[in-house]
Amino acid sequence: MRFCSLLLVMVLSVYALAVDSLLVYAGSASQPAAEEVAKLFGEEYGVHVDLIFGGSGYVLSQMMISKQGDVYFPGSSDYMELAKNRGVVFPETERHIVYLVPAIVVQRGNPKQIGNLTDLLRPDVRVAIADPESVCVGLYAVEILEKNLKPNELERFRNKLLNYTGSCAKTAAAISLKQVDAVIGWRVFENWDPERVEALPFSSDQVQRVGYIPAAVSIFTKKRELAELFVEFLASDKSKEIFRKYGYFTTPEEAFAYVGSTKPVGGIYETDLKGWVSGK
Repeated sequence: MRFCSLLLVMVLSVYALAVDSLLVYAGSASQPAAEEVAKLFGEEYGVHVDLIFGGSGYVLSQMMISKQGDVYFPGSSDYMELAKNRGVVFPETERHIVYLVPAIVVQRGNPKQIGNLTDLLRPDVRVAIADPESVCVGLYAVEILEKNLKPNELERFRNKLLNYTGSCAKTAAAISLKQVDAVIGWRVFENWDPERVEALPFSSDQVQRVGYIPAAVSIFTKKRELAELFVEFLASDKSKEIFRKYGYFTTPEEAFAYVGSTKPVGGIYETDLKGWVSGK
């Protein structure tokens, strides 16, 4: 009888843990702030939020293969649109959380004296971009390069690329660790490591669009109400204050002010990526 009672307690404990927990597949573009928001959500609602970070395309594949997860929280609209097209999130639950702007990210003090996009073509500048096949900021980098460089310049850039990084976090770390001299990343990378990292704005005409970080409930959830509560919490003013502390733009207007003009928000950049990752 004592053994049965102990077993019942264990079963009930596991069940309680399962009920009061959420699994979130997240692009690492949101990582520093998202971790703090998830902790606050846990404190307020008694729910443990397990965040799995990585490239937005990579974590989407993980979610689809495992058929698990309560919330999809990618780093840009491109991958949320892909998730909606594949029918793995509930579209009506999508919320726009914060906004991102691409920038040239360099070591603090800009020791290579990089001033513009074409400076990245210099032989003395080591450059990396994120993998455009699985990381949102990599696709934004390809869009900027293809829209602003001449064909011969684009070929030179491809040939001198030192690396393709596997997530936003790894892209930012490439600068922090001085593995490269510049990356095309998000402006917010500067706020992740302000002592070692600096963001240089593109000229207004070079920026094609402003990105945003969305969140939506996964169709694989067994806790839809709780998952919706977390998505709404991410979009709340309380959450946005945390994101603002980490340097994220909380409105499109804030992003436009940094860019210097109004730009399209979100959307998808269609390209076959020929000559990029497949060509390396």
